[in-house]
Amino acid sequence: MFDIATETVLLLALAAFFAGFVDAIAGGGGLITVPMLMLAGYTPVEALGTNKLQGIFGSGSSVISYASKGHVELKTQLPWALLSFLAAIGGALLATIIPGEWLRAALPVLLVLIALYFAFKPNLDDVDRARRISPALFGFTLVPLIGFYDGAFGPGTGSFFMLSFVAFAGYGVLKATAHTKLLNFASNVGGFAAFVAVGAVAWKIGLLMGACQFLGARCGAWLAMRNGARIIKPLLVTVCVALAGKLLVD
Repeated sequence: MFDIATETVLLLALAAFFAGFVDAIAGGGGLITVPMLMLAGYTPVEALGTNKLQGIFGSGSSVISYASKGHVELKTQLPWALLSFLAAIGGALLATIIPGEWLRAALPVLLVLIALYFAFKPNLDDVDRARRISPALFGFTLVPLIGFYDGAFGPGTGSFFMLSFVAFAGYGVLKATAHTKLLNFASNVGGFAAFVAVGAVAWKIGLLMGACQFLGARCGAWLAMRNGARIIKPLLVTVCVALAGKLLVD
């Protein structure tokens, strides 16, 4: 059924479940799944495309979980989700023709700065605070920029959305996590559409990993809603540092 060994399939399925769990809380699921796909023998572009397929299930599962409990303002966020979707298409098309070395060089520094922000910012909890920029400015600048990045490269997208919602939109940590998943879902769909167009998706393993991501994300979202900033904040810091370390090693 699969073109790879059964043991490798099982490892990818387990990685997808864990990635979905972590991603639903703090983002960074691509830190786990993209390297695993490349170790399994897929090319970098195939790994990115297949990661988008299985990531749709994980981020979609998270959105369903958070929205069902009233943590997502769908009406106000849908226009920004559309922009995230469109920007990711452009980023993914660019990723198929341009190497991402410059992103790999800059990303560890950015992730460490994000980790420091969340680790040391006082009064970082689930309470909403004053906005620093208008919703329109937020939606027309930060959202498409991060969506484009997600299509072009991907790892750390959830951390960037989280930082934007907390630092600029004034959202509490749990609310920021919920809305991050919505915009990340949209960018996953956009990136996936572009990778499908160029034939860079391994469908069988992607769908299997997607099912595992869905289950992992449900568990992660449930835990995040029960504990809020108490678990989201330390896990987000850990994920940012781990992702930065992995990129530096690579």
